[in-house]
Amino acid sequence: MKKIIVPVDFSEHSNYALEAASILAKKYNAEILALHMLEISETILTKGETALQDETVFFIKLAEKKFNEFLEQDFLEGINVTPIVKHFKVFSEVNDVAKEQNADMIVMGSHGSSGLKEIFVGSNTEKVVRHADIPVLVIKNKPTTLSFDNVVFASDFTEKSVTPYLNATKLFKTLGSKLHLLYVNTPGDNFNSSQEIEQTVADFLTKADGDLSQLDNVKYVADYTVEKGVLNFANVSGADAIAIATHGRTGFTHFLSGSISEDIANHSSLPVITFKIK
Repeated sequence: MKKIIVPVDFSEHSNYALEAASILAKKYNAEILALHMLEISETILTKGETALQDETVFFIKLAEKKFNEFLEQDFLEGINVTPIVKHFKVFSEVNDVAKEQNADMIVMGSHGSSGLKEIFVGSNTEKVVRHADIPVLVIKNKPTTLSFDNVVFASDFTEKSVTPYLNATKLFKTLGSKLHLLYVNTPGDNFNSSQEIEQTVADFLTKADGDLSQLDNVKYVADYTVEKGVLNFANVSGADAIAIATHGRTGFTHFLSGSISEDIANHSSLPVITFKIK
């Protein structure tokens, strides 16, 4: 891991993301690219060329000043931090910066859920996740520590999850993580017998890895919903993070049914890492 992008809007949660990135940067000697999206309003865009240039320069200079203040934090000491200001209007373009910079990961802060209101879905974080080709680490709390010793990768073990699985395996091998593969069996139309599940997983691993060497790392749990199964397993297994697959066209993939991945990302107190289905 050499480069980590942190989209910054100078909020408390982007500060959490920056601190999380600093922990990773120190551990893996990586560079942090602090990215501020200068969202220019339609009012400014409709002005004359000279006025547009003058006002754009003003806002860029203001953002650069905020960067200097925002990046004066003790946890960034000794880390190579590069501030980047882009006058983009949409967060999907974070992926363009990731490609330009050959970044390895995006770290973003998110409010998650508050009571019955789901804030994560439809937020800027979700927009970045939807378009990002590289893994996105979602942080919702101040990271006192950040470890990836034990990571739960939840999957339905269908063909579309092969690429996210391979990308997750590659990343977590680099991070020295123990990857726990998880299948959650639920009642109703999605219920499968033990034999059916074992065959599905065996076919998946054969296609993805070419062998069944990871079969012993697959855990099977039964619960009322996939979300509950994943969160409960992560809790009892002492997981440090949860990994899930996402679909670029529709945001989080519904890897069995319903808004499963959105629910996990919203309600998990653990960091969530997303991998895009391609």
